[in-house]
Amino acid sequence: MGLARRRVRMNAALTTGLSAVLVAALASGCGSSGKDPEQGAPSKPAAASTKPAPKDSLDPAHAVSAPGRFDGTQYGDDLLLVSEDSLTDDDMEQLLSVTVGKGRDRKKGIAAYSKLAYGNFTTDGKFYNIAAVDPGQYRAFTGSRSAEFQEQWDRIAGGEIAIMDRLQKELPVDGDGYVDIGKQRIHVGAWSPAEVDAIDVMVNAKWGEELGLKSDNAVLINTGIASPQAVREVIEKRFGKKRFSITALDIVAQEGIDLGTFQTVVPVGAFSDAVGSFRYTPIGGGRIAPDPAWVRSHIVTEQVPILGSVTCNKYLIPQLRAALIEVVNRGLAKEIHANEYAGCYYPRFIAGSTKLSNHSFGLALDFNVPGNQRGTVGQMNREVVSIFKYWGFAWGGDWAWTDPMHFEMARIVNPG
Repeated sequence: MGLARRRVRMNAALTTGLSAVLVAALASGCGSSGKDPEQGAPSKPAAASTKPAPKDSLDPAHAVSAPGRFDGTQYGDDLLLVSEDSLTDDDMEQLLSVTVGKGRDRKKGIAAYSKLAYGNFTTDGKFYNIAAVDPGQYRAFTGSRSAEFQEQWDRIAGGEIAIMDRLQKELPVDGDGYVDIGKQRIHVGAWSPAEVDAIDVMVNAKWGEELGLKSDNAVLINTGIASPQAVREVIEKRFGKKRFSITALDIVAQEGIDLGTFQTVVPVGAFSDAVGSFRYTPIGGGRIAPDPAWVRSHIVTEQVPILGSVTCNKYLIPQLRAALIEVVNRGLAKEIHANEYAGCYYPRFIAGSTKLSNHSFGLALDFNVPGNQRGTVGQMNREVVSIFKYWGFAWGGDWAWTDPMHFEMARIVNPG
């Protein structure tokens, strides 16, 4: 969220004074500090609504309690903290006791918060952020248009998915209104105007569990009248810089990426087994520096038919080798040009974005580059394509914005 937008929303939440903010947070179900920081631990979030889910829900098996009507409470979204594991009661107690400043200038670091399950998935070669949220709590952090969009929150509660409206031309939705998330197919209930820039799609807790999201492994924070940067520094000092990846949301919106900060990827779906826990630091120029320990345990260099030496994810190599052997056995080796191979492992963002490329994980490869540029039908031999699909690869030529040189792991296949 841009800085000006954050200030507007913070001012709206603070117009009646900080004490009113704290009371409103408890009334709305958002976490909030209920005591002075010098008087002990703050209170816990209020319970979720018990109203029934929408009667016309398309997925009652995944429905949760509906959020009820919006009560007008709003907060800014300043920091997103993500952990590899669920936050413990002790974690939350320490977070909510954070203060900044000294003496009379001492301030609470967290005015309001909402816990959520946070993860990442890939589709059509792009990387997206997904959150399983409590609709009644989380809506207060998403901007006025989104918070007041009642149908959106009812649809999430009813077992459908809300996708940020900025992604309408990007995230593939089929003719029946469904989107594939990992191995699941979920109906799109709303195109959301929500303004939390680090989250692309929202589901409820039941879907979060089925998708394999780690429950309560993230917390969205409003720092109230305290500086987000000052709060961040206290959190990093208290927990260590590698306990959480912390995203300053105003920086993401204004500058594109929070350079030099440790980030955590929590994958869901088919590629989670091949990625595991992925930590990286943005280093500028569209590049990232993955955790060296992850690189040592996941990235290997081996010989494969036709292409020769390749550096890829160790989970990809067996099925890549099997696909290329079959290409050779069918007499199609000449259809893959070794001198036009553009690589596999390349830790970077997708050009012009802050979304990770699957090349960052060593799970994608590009070949026959000159005749298979983006946005074209390409010259890739279709029998070669079918062989790669059989061996667990998705092909970029099938995407809405085609990338026919590109193949990436869609599922792990054991050649036996």
